[in-house]
Amino acid sequence: MSETSRPVLTDEVIDDYTEDDFQFVQQNEKLHDKVYKTTSYAHDVWVSFCKNKGAVVGMVIILIIIFFAIVGPMISGYSGEAINQAEQSLPPRIQGLAKLGIFAGKENGVNVYAQKGFTNVYHWFGTDTNGRDLFTRVWEGTRVSLIIAFAAAIIDIVIGMSYGLISGYFGGKVDMVMQRIVEVLNGIPTLVVVTLLGLVLPSGITSIVFALMITGWIGMSRIARAEMLKLKESEYVLASRTMGAKSFYIIFKDIMPNIFGQLIIMSMFSIPNAIFTEAFLSFVGLGIQPPQASLGSLISDGYKSMTVHPFILVAPIIVLALLMLSFNLFADGIRDAFDPNQKQG
Repeated sequence: MSETSRPVLTDEVIDDYTEDDFQFVQQNEKLHDKVYKTTSYAHDVWVSFCKNKGAVVGMVIILIIIFFAIVGPMISGYSGEAINQAEQSLPPRIQGLAKLGIFAGKENGVNVYAQKGFTNVYHWFGTDTNGRDLFTRVWEGTRVSLIIAFAAAIIDIVIGMSYGLISGYFGGKVDMVMQRIVEVLNGIPTLVVVTLLGLVLPSGITSIVFALMITGWIGMSRIARAEMLKLKESEYVLASRTMGAKSFYIIFKDIMPNIFGQLIIMSMFSIPNAIFTEAFLSFVGLGIQPPQASLGSLISDGYKSMTVHPFILVAPIIVLALLMLSFNLFADGIRDAFDPNQKQG
């Protein structure tokens, strides 16, 4: 619209308007300032974590596996170490589902239980070649994997984090000596460490935990050191130094809380690696020894009879795969919740 076509408000035009020609906006509405509820950082992290469906599913599966690892051997009615040659290599049979033709104890179309005259015998995961109940042994083996997993997380946080923070903070000759020690330890394969410890200590959880204490924390220490080098010249650290704070107070009270989220994330990612290490060592005979059970040793036993009785191999493989996958999903969710900027895609 051009300047000449616009109406010009003269005094005569204005006088033609009355009060009814004007209406106040929101005249009947009461206006209030909105007060938003304050939330804590932990609440924000939890809300962000819950938005990640994969992470929530992983957490639920982990909780279910932990539950069965605790109560599974108690509800089965069988001992994990009791050998019963009469019930060896029985396929899975579950009461209630057997009537529907599912988990009815059949192998190659033959009802093995009926063939052997077992009418009231039920083994949910079947039995191994020695007649031991696989349901009990799988969950007992899962206990071992979970113990190793949480031991790895504690070792990462206590040893790796402390070592890396101290090395990065003091720097200089202290950092040089500590990093040379890390390089020497990192050059020793975990398999060699476990083998040597097996000559001194009895094979089992103890030797695996000691192996993790020797080499398992190195990755965490490097990350903690890098974070320390980034933050140790910050203004709040300088202010704390100026006020006379001691070095270890600055390390563990001022700097560590600011990087604890990232360190927790790394410890979560180390858990699947520790579970796999234990399973591999048990698979090759350097970990948990019979009659004790671990997922690795159960997979090894099932592998030997895979062509004849494949069901022996199925249950421990599924539980191990779910356990590792769930911890990876859970760690991804924790990472995204603590630092949304790292979220991929």
